[in-house]
Amino acid sequence: MAPGLDFFKSSESSDAPVTQICADEESEVHGSFESDAPPRPDVYYNPRFDPKNFLEGELSVDAATRLRQLLARPGIVIAPGICDGISARCALEAGFDCMYQSGAATTASRLGMPDLAIATLNDFVQSAQMVCSLSPSTPVIADADTGFGGTAMVARTVYQYIRAGVAGMHIEDQVQTKRCGHLMGKQVVSREEFVTRIRAAVIARDSFPGGSNFVVIGRTDSAQVLGMEEAVFRLKLAADAGADVCFIEGVKTAELLKSTVKALEPKPVLVNVISGGLTPSFTTKEAEALGAKIIIFSLVSCVAAVHGIRAAMQSLKKTGTDFSSAKGMDPKAFFEVMGLQEVVSLDAKAGGSSFDVV
Repeated sequence: MAPGLDFFKSSESSDAPVTQICADEESEVHGSFESDAPPRPDVYYNPRFDPKNFLEGELSVDAATRLRQLLARPGIVIAPGICDGISARCALEAGFDCMYQSGAATTASRLGMPDLAIATLNDFVQSAQMVCSLSPSTPVIADADTGFGGTAMVARTVYQYIRAGVAGMHIEDQVQTKRCGHLMGKQVVSREEFVTRIRAAVIARDSFPGGSNFVVIGRTDSAQVLGMEEAVFRLKLAADAGADVCFIEGVKTAELLKSTVKALEPKPVLVNVISGGLTPSFTTKEAEALGAKIIIFSLVSCVAAVHGIRAAMQSLKKTGTDFSSAKGMDPKAFFEVMGLQEVVSLDAKAGGSSFDVV
């Protein structure tokens, strides 16, 4: 029995095939098979998650199912990084159909601290519960760092994320005292430990009571430590262990992204763009042309918040008023962005009169 399965086994659990992978047999690792090919015995396969099952029909109200539909259908999935309720509301107002809960942004917004393995699972889950509740059908992809511990903690993280409404998460191969993927000095665990984390996440998802379409994303930070060849190989191992999407952090050129996508076909590839980071500032169109299926902009909201709030505070300190930084936005206009009309409409439909005038 694979590690972690008995921890969450229940009468409602499904027995999805999960098999061992020999990390030494590099010549046998080819990534996930095409959906119409027979499953290899050393590769995870669950026919329920075949992309063909998500090609037709209206977009689901279930966020995880909707994310799978977006992955199966044409077009790149664009997920702006959010750091709190305000940034999530702004992303929804702008019309994005997916959001990304960045670990760095969560650590900064909740704790005022850098992304150096300081935030806990509870910090991430509490943030996700709030964000996912704002638009339950909009998929949120959440950072899960290293899974916050061993296989039992990885499985617990999956369960907590699913219950919070998260559509998918990525789990990485850094050591527990991890850091932002765009900082130097990273260290990674062995191939075997990385695959064990992925496998534990897949087992937990497949044994979730009642079933779940939760998306497991395998992320490697090994490119800057061990080279691109090793990074791609680790993602092939992750794909064979059941990862639905592959995420290679710190791809430094367009050519490397394109070759990575080719090497990992047919698995979709996620690229992380941070202005000034290790990865070039690909536009969404450029990333799509290079074959990426998901593009996340991890720090778009928190960096903008720092610039905006810093300028407002400096202006207030200098002038003694916030008039200029408000830019004409009165309280009601602010609350409109925060969903004022949704609350007013709900109260009216329920027969209430508390907000007849606001």
